[in-house]
Amino acid sequence: MPLMNGEDLSRTAKIYVAGHNGLVGSAILRKLQADGFEDIIVRRHRQLDLTDQASVRTFFEQEQPQYVILAAAKVGGILANDSYPADFIRDNLLIQTNVIDAAYRFGTKKLVFLGSSCIYPKLSPQPMTEDSLLTGPLEPTNEWYAIAKIAGIKMCQAYRRQYNFNAISLMPTNLYGPGDNFDLEKSHVLPALIRKCHDAKTSGASHIEIWGTGKPRREFLYVDDLADAALFLMRNYDAEEIVNVGVGEDVSILELAELVREIVGFQGDIVLDRSKPDGTPRKLMAVSRLNGLGWTAKTTLKQGVLATYHWFLDNQSTLRK
Repeated sequence: MPLMNGEDLSRTAKIYVAGHNGLVGSAILRKLQADGFEDIIVRRHRQLDLTDQASVRTFFEQEQPQYVILAAAKVGGILANDSYPADFIRDNLLIQTNVIDAAYRFGTKKLVFLGSSCIYPKLSPQPMTEDSLLTGPLEPTNEWYAIAKIAGIKMCQAYRRQYNFNAISLMPTNLYGPGDNFDLEKSHVLPALIRKCHDAKTSGASHIEIWGTGKPRREFLYVDDLADAALFLMRNYDAEEIVNVGVGEDVSILELAELVREIVGFQGDIVLDRSKPDGTPRKLMAVSRLNGLGWTAKTTLKQGVLATYHWFLDNQSTLRK
């Protein structure tokens, strides 16, 4: 896999983080600030609507960022994807198209596009390699989001081929951490479990329910590790091929629920609602490409869940919903 000779990424480089207020973007912003970058550009949604092409082009023409990390996206769990399919495919296609095109048009040196493990077929051989892309049907409960992300990958590759635009695509596994969404109707499984266990503990409930059989296996990456990987790859990777970003290990949903219950201190039972869908049976990323480039995840699942729960406790009054 092509390695660069180290991108000339000085601390004074002008870097635009799209989606800085979300789970991923806020972690990338923390990482950039911790590493001493001095010229970081951010905009809240009310300041810049990334689904509006004219606004995005005006922003890029005025600011002309040298580097762009595209972490902005409409995201959610099974329920949200199933309930709002039009929103998921429309908004993500618009955001990606507008930002990637404007970055190319106004001279951005390099763009990092963040995708998702859900791009891979539902029944991909495990662990899922980057070569699994477009080899089979997607998981029906989130295909709208997945198709949008696949389009983003292909757009980056097409702009690289036709315009020699330096865009790379990273595919994170399931993410969690500070800044996550704990709304039970819109959240992913790990923050939802933290919220359920905490609420049950404080209310004295006898049990919590989780969807499905508890058997599906998932991989979880602490979001600050993703931020570290994104900056590492911005500096050190330059190729059309996508790169999986994960830990290379997975757990069952029931095992995850038991770990969260232990960390939160909830004493009740875990009840399986088998009338609800399981989703993809297993989603484990092959990370040999990333490991071969010289990066590995640092945070264990237990460490990450503990840190995330502490953040949840400290920020309950201002949680995203």
